[in-house]
Amino acid sequence: MSRPLSSVQFENTGRVAIVTGGAQGIGLAICDAFQKSNATVIAADIDSATASKLPNGVQFKQCDTSRKEDCERVVAETIAKFGGLDVLVNNAAIQPPESYKPIGELDDELYAKMLGVNFSGYTYMAKHALRQMKRQSSGVVINIASEQGHRTTRGVPVYGPIKAANILQARQWAVEYARDGIRVVSVSPGAIYTPLVAASLAEQGGEAELANRHPLGRIGKPEEVANVVLFFSSDAASFVTATDIAVDGGLGGLGAFADPY
Repeated sequence: MSRPLSSVQFENTGRVAIVTGGAQGIGLAICDAFQKSNATVIAADIDSATASKLPNGVQFKQCDTSRKEDCERVVAETIAKFGGLDVLVNNAAIQPPESYKPIGELDDELYAKMLGVNFSGYTYMAKHALRQMKRQSSGVVINIASEQGHRTTRGVPVYGPIKAANILQARQWAVEYARDGIRVVSVSPGAIYTPLVAASLAEQGGEAELANRHPLGRIGKPEEVANVVLFFSSDAASFVTATDIAVDGGLGGLGAFADPY
């Protein structure tokens, strides 16, 4: 029997955090965790209709992370209002069902959209956040990657390779800015029970098969990813940088996805 997850594990009092894709799924759980740990939280999300789902105290900024102007504006407005930026969580990403096909059959427009949100969006946000963090000689950037960035299967020619790039982005930025007092890491979730995953599982007939691929025998919870993000952002992780942590129920221990070829 699993124990209830603590909502406050690491203090972030006084810290200012931006979470992209923060109004739903994993991003929403991260915003909630930061807010409960006494941080000032800005949820940057493309869908303004989701703003009402945010916990009390979390501020919403509409942002299409594939647009560099939106990313620059969100960072600039946050710094102007709160005087700095301590944590950036690059979380906004898309994996449309129509992208599950061989690369030779993938629509060019869909490819460009996924590249814009999942890769360029991380870059645009980090570019402006890291400038401020360098000025203040402190800060943490966390890229939400994926187990698909470590291993692959059929039908995912874009999402997985981009997630692998998100991991290497974090490592490169970490090395580049380490002497400026900045830490950068990535987090690689396995299957996490978000509304999008729930809808996909409903179409495929349930979660049992996917759950059984994970050695722990279940799908993860968004707050389980959020707790790891909270740790990485806190002083408890002050000597941790340039690395990736899997939050995957042991999936990575198998060496490959349990998918019959």
